[in-house]
Amino acid sequence: MAAHGLPPSLSRLLFAVKYGSLQSRCCALHSKAQYSTVHNPGEKTFDKILIANRGEIACRVIKTCKKMGIQTVAVHSDVDSSAVHAKMADEAVCVGPAPTSKSYLNMDAIMDAIRATGAQAVHPGYGFLSENKEFAKRLAAEGVAFIGPDTHAIQAMGDKIESKLIAKAAKVNTIPGFDGYPVMIKASAGGGGKGMRISWNDEETREGFRFSSQEAASSFGDDRLLIEKYIDNPRHIEIQVLADKHGNALWLNERECSIQRRNQKVVEEAPSTFLDPETRRLMGEQAVQLAKAVQYSSAGTVEFLVDSKKNFYFLEMNTRLQVEHPITECITGLDLVEQMIRVAKGYQLHHKQEDIPINGWAIESRVYDPYKSFGLPSIGRLSQYQEPLNLSNVRVDSGIQEGSDISIYYDPMISKLVTYGATRAEALAKMEDALDNYVIRGVTHNIPLLREIITHPRFISGDISTNFLPEVYPDGFKGHQLEADKRRELLASAAALYITAQLRRQHLCVELGDGRHAMEVTKSGDVFTVEVDGGTVEVSGQWNLASPLLPLTINGSHRMLQVTTHTHTHVAAGQEICVIEAMKMQNSLTAVKQAKVKSVHCKPGETVGEGDLLVELE
Repeated sequence: MAAHGLPPSLSRLLFAVKYGSLQSRCCALHSKAQYSTVHNPGEKTFDKILIANRGEIACRVIKTCKKMGIQTVAVHSDVDSSAVHAKMADEAVCVGPAPTSKSYLNMDAIMDAIRATGAQAVHPGYGFLSENKEFAKRLAAEGVAFIGPDTHAIQAMGDKIESKLIAKAAKVNTIPGFDGYPVMIKASAGGGGKGMRISWNDEETREGFRFSSQEAASSFGDDRLLIEKYIDNPRHIEIQVLADKHGNALWLNERECSIQRRNQKVVEEAPSTFLDPETRRLMGEQAVQLAKAVQYSSAGTVEFLVDSKKNFYFLEMNTRLQVEHPITECITGLDLVEQMIRVAKGYQLHHKQEDIPINGWAIESRVYDPYKSFGLPSIGRLSQYQEPLNLSNVRVDSGIQEGSDISIYYDPMISKLVTYGATRAEALAKMEDALDNYVIRGVTHNIPLLREIITHPRFISGDISTNFLPEVYPDGFKGHQLEADKRRELLASAAALYITAQLRRQHLCVELGDGRHAMEVTKSGDVFTVEVDGGTVEVSGQWNLASPLLPLTINGSHRMLQVTTHTHTHVAAGQEICVIEAMKMQNSLTAVKQAKVKSVHCKPGETVGEGDLLVELE
């Protein structure tokens, strides 16, 4: 949307009008799974809240604030000045240049923004300053509410050694010490897999201690380590808690987070297929015991490791809103951001433990740029972006739109794709459809891996652990391997699409991977009959050549294809054109301006030399 010459406030208003229906659709799921929409206008909270974050979580908080009639202030770096969260908010303040240390972690600049806008409270989202006790102290000193727990709880639970001692005193199951191998060495102040090693013998322990302490010192400024018994092949199951300032605390059921890569969650679901009602109750009660032990007040998450015999052990407590909170909202009907705002204002919880239901099943897939998640340089512009919100019971939490730039400075998450169903099978089927209908062009993404996970027989049966990905893909995910019938379907679809587009030539040769396939295509009405690889395939559908999505009926079965045409391909400024590997490092080459691809002079896996012509643009 062009808004040249318009004042920022009017530009934001036009943006809100344009995307208002979209934002409400993101929240509207099944009647039993939508956010709680009943808001008491007589229950006054805050007039204005500043969101000290960016991207999808900032947009998520803004949506609830709008529902509650609260004015919002976004902060942004200079490269995020046109970001969705900056336009959604009522006001937006630049807090520094792109690097996070100079913007989203710049406490002085954020405090200045709070004073300049008159914000009465701050929601930190997750990451950045969300678990920074010094930030919470500075807010309290100026009479600004921190929408989260107090500094005591942040400090107590942020230190892995102290939190384990508190948990043990609160009669929460803790991982046994270091009596025999294997053991886990982890940074006391750490998170996200940094400063973490598994040791199986004395030599590995000595080496792990040295490397972990160095990583801990460089990442967190604290080289203290915790050594505890390693639970082999566990499940990672967490309990959502919610507590107020009046001593009331609830557990809002569990989330299964066992599908991980390098200790980073990939797919989550609620509830877990593994827990029985009694184990769920015991875990929930222990999570509440821990929350009460540190006078916790806000939404928080207590993480557990669970072994094959359903023994569970405290892992850590996250004193903030969790990334995967949407799936809890789906099965309970509670808006966790609204509850955090109410608690921060001093209100008591509306609900009792017996009021908390498990209605249906919800699954979340984290859609991200895999190159950035591996620490490789990857930037680009979303040349085409279409969320699958045409489907029912689908929620997409994102902070991007078509044309958005994906910056090298921030995390690789593109969005959180959430589906809901009355049963797990229904939620999984909906997720499969949603992934098939999700169009992302211009940047790399992990949708093929997500689809492979949720359709894998082990995942469908619930036979999962934190070792799922390395066990199922020991050599890494290489993409979906087509069976003969699926290969014929794809070839036939390509042929039918080509004939529709060209209206000529019915004897074709189609390339798929490294293979060339001769075929004969005949058309009768809306049905194409394709003879290929010794088989016959019938293809029919609505051939909308302008759409990136192509719903087809192939031999009587429904299929959703995504179409990318390479004839006269256009690239946007900043879009990735090719990736060169040198010295085991991958380097992304991008277009400096919008152009048309004239020709490609290289092939995947080919060795190229300095000065070689790779791609020709015009």
